[in-house]
Amino acid sequence: MNLTEIIGILGEPYFKTQNCLIYNLDCLEALKKIPSDSFKLTVTSPPYNIGKEYEDCLPLNQYLSWCIEWIQEIFRLTNPNGAFWLNLGYTSIPGSAKAIPIPYLLWDKIPFYLIQEIVWNYGAGVAGKKFFSPRNEKFLWYVKDPNNYIFNLDEIRDPNVKYPNQKKNGKIKVNPLGKNPTDVWSFPKVTSGKNRASKERTSHPAQFPVSVIDRIIKASSNQGDLILDPFLGSGTSAIAALSLNRPVIGFEIKPEYCEIATQRIQNHLEEINFIQTSLLPLIYN
Repeated sequence: MNLTEIIGILGEPYFKTQNCLIYNLDCLEALKKIPSDSFKLTVTSPPYNIGKEYEDCLPLNQYLSWCIEWIQEIFRLTNPNGAFWLNLGYTSIPGSAKAIPIPYLLWDKIPFYLIQEIVWNYGAGVAGKKFFSPRNEKFLWYVKDPNNYIFNLDEIRDPNVKYPNQKKNGKIKVNPLGKNPTDVWSFPKVTSGKNRASKERTSHPAQFPVSVIDRIIKASSNQGDLILDPFLGSGTSAIAALSLNRPVIGFEIKPEYCEIATQRIQNHLEEINFIQTSLLPLIYN
C-alpha cells in the first residue's frame, strides 16, 4: 500500500505533501475501507476519556468497547511483522481506583501480542497532596507475530554509558553504540506557559514530544515503511516519521487540529529545505 493508493480509496486528504497525508475523518470509518496488512507500524494516543476539550466522555464500558473496535481494525491493517504502540493515560473508577492506567483495562481484550510496557517518565506535572505527584505515562508495545517483529536496538542505543571502557576477558564489555535504553524513558514533557513553554509547543492541549515518538519509530520500523497515526492531534508522529524517511498517514476528526498539524509539517519541511539549501555551497566548495 502506498499513499497514491490510499488517495484512490479515501479521496483527497485535508493535506498532502511528499510522504504525508492528513485526513479530517473519523478514523474508524476510514480504516474499514483500507485493505489488510497495509501498515508496518501504528503509533498513537487516542482520547483518554477524561473530559479534555477535544473529547466527549463516554461511560467507561462504552469507551473501552470503542477502543477495542478501532484497535481490531489496526490489527487487521498491520503487516505480519508489524507493530502497534499505544499510549493512554489514567482514569478513575468510583469505589475501586483513583487513577488506573487505561491500558491495563485493555491489554487482554485485543488481538495483538503484548511485548512490553514502556514507562515514559517526564519532569513536569500535577503536584499531589494526598498521593505521589504523577510523573509518568504508559506505552504498550504490541506486535502481530511474537516470533517475527522489527526491533532495531542499535538505532536507539543510549550513548551515555557510565563505564564505556570496561573490559571482560580483554575485550570492551559495552556495545560501542551504547547501552539498551531500558523500559523507562526519561524525556521532558511538552510544557506550556508564558515563561516555560517548550520550543515545539502548539495550541493543542495534549502534545507529545517528538523525541518519544522518534525512538518508537526507529525501534519498530525501517526507512520507507508506512506509518499510521489514527489520532494525529498536533502532528507529532508525522513530524517524527518524515524526519526518519518514513511515509505517514494521519487521521484527525477535528479540523482545527488538522490545521495545527499541517502548519507544523509545512514549517518542518521548510526548515529542512532551508538547511539543505544552506549546506549546498559547503558541499560543492
